[in-house]
Order: sequence, then structure tokens, then C-alpha cells
Amino acid sequence: MFDVLSRLESAKEICRSASIEAVRYFHSDDGLKIDQKGAQDWVSEADINVERVIREKLQGQWPDDGIIGEEQAATSGTSGFDWVIDPIDGTTNFIHGIPSWTIVLAGVAQGQTQIGVIYDPLIDEMFVAIRGGGATLNDAKIEAANETPLNKGTIAVGYSNRVEAKNVLPVIEALIQRNAMFHRNASGALSLAYVAAGRLLGYMEEHMNAWDCLAGQLLVQEAGGMIEDQDANQMIATGGRVVVAGRTVFDEVQAIANSAWSTH
Repeated sequence: MFDVLSRLESAKEICRSASIEAVRYFHSDDGLKIDQKGAQDWVSEADINVERVIREKLQGQWPDDGIIGEEQAATSGTSGFDWVIDPIDGTTNFIHGIPSWTIVLAGVAQGQTQIGVIYDPLIDEMFVAIRGGGATLNDAKIEAANETPLNKGTIAVGYSNRVEAKNVLPVIEALIQRNAMFHRNASGALSLAYVAAGRLLGYMEEHMNAWDCLAGQLLVQEAGGMIEDQDANQMIATGGRVVVAGRTVFDEVQAIANSAWSTH
């Protein structure tokens, strides 16, 4: 079996270590080299170099594991355990000086996410989940908002250039009609972590890549919230939609997603 506990400790240490490089870039007065991959889809030298730091540390500590990252080609492993990296989730925020971005690291084996770490270094909040072992924020147990009705909470809604922007409009309309608040902070991973911590009632997005969502989905599940059943390896291959929420409202939130996205 995999030494998941040791890998989790490595993941936490690696995220903290990589954050030093990320924060240095964020606060630097030097011009940041930025390329545009698509509409509102950016990659900076910070993304590339932070991922390099994470990869090097993972390869040094777990040389037989595979690595899948947002910015570099995947590295195959022989252990059956794969790491999935988003070096900076919320790059649009990052490059515009908005302090809402995070470092994300997930560990996957046997088609399931086993480890999830989402670290916000600017306020030193580390969200951690291990399959079957619960979810924590800075080592304190967290729980999803499982008793809050839709009209007393906030649902975060994401979208990207991988889908038509108009597809998000019926979701927002449906939430407003139900007297719910909607929220978007341009970091899907951080929003998922906030659902796990009970700050947000749910999160929904028509399509996310694995590095953006696997860690956060595990966090929500281990915090007692609900997620859609997905195969982690399939998400790595193609990505997919993400719907998570507290138990009281999950069915209603999922119904909104089904209605809005059933034909897309």
C-alpha cells in the first residue's frame, strides 16, 4: 500500500516551500513575464517556476510517483500514485495584484483522490484533506455548511474559456430566483476550500481541469459536504463539471446545474 500519511506531510511541506517563490513574485516590483493561453487564461513566469519547484521536490522525495501539472508535460511514474499540481490557481488575480490565489496539490491513486492540499500563503491558511481522515484548516477540523438553506447562503459559480460564457447565466438567474447570493473570486480551488470550511454553501462550474478541483472536492467530501461521484483518472484525462454543496442544498444545486448544462 501507499504511504499516504508520509506523502501528505511531504505535500504540506512542499506547498509551504513553493509558496516562498510565489509570494516573492507576487510582491516583486519587477515586471512579470506573462503569456495569454486564451480569453482570461494566463500563464506567468511565476506559474512556471513555482511548478518547477514543486516538481523538483516531489521527484526528490517520491521518485517513483507520476506528476501531472498545469504548465508542464506529465511525468509517468511506476508506483501507481500520481501528483496533480496547480502552482498558482487564480493567475488572473495574481498578475493583477489581487490577493486571492492559492497553491494546490492533490495525490491520486486507484482512481480516487487520496490527498488534497490547498494553501493560501498570503494569509497562511492551509486546507488539508486525506481520504477517510477528515479535513482541516491549519490543523483544526472543518465542516461544510450542511444545515444552511439556499436562501441563507452563498454559492460560488465558476466559468472559463473552455465553455461558452453564456452558459453560466441561467445558473446565476436560478440562484437569484431562489434568493441565494452568488460569488466568483476567480480561484476555483480556493472557493472549493471555502465550501469545505463552511464559508460558502456550494460551488458549481461547467468544466474544470483536474489540477483545479481534485484537492478541493476531497476537502468538501471529507468536511461532510457532498460532491458528484467522479473517477479521478478520468478527470485528469478530460476534466469535467464540478458541483459541490452542503447536504441540505446539494440536490437543489445539482438540479440547477442539470437544467443549465444538460444540452452543453
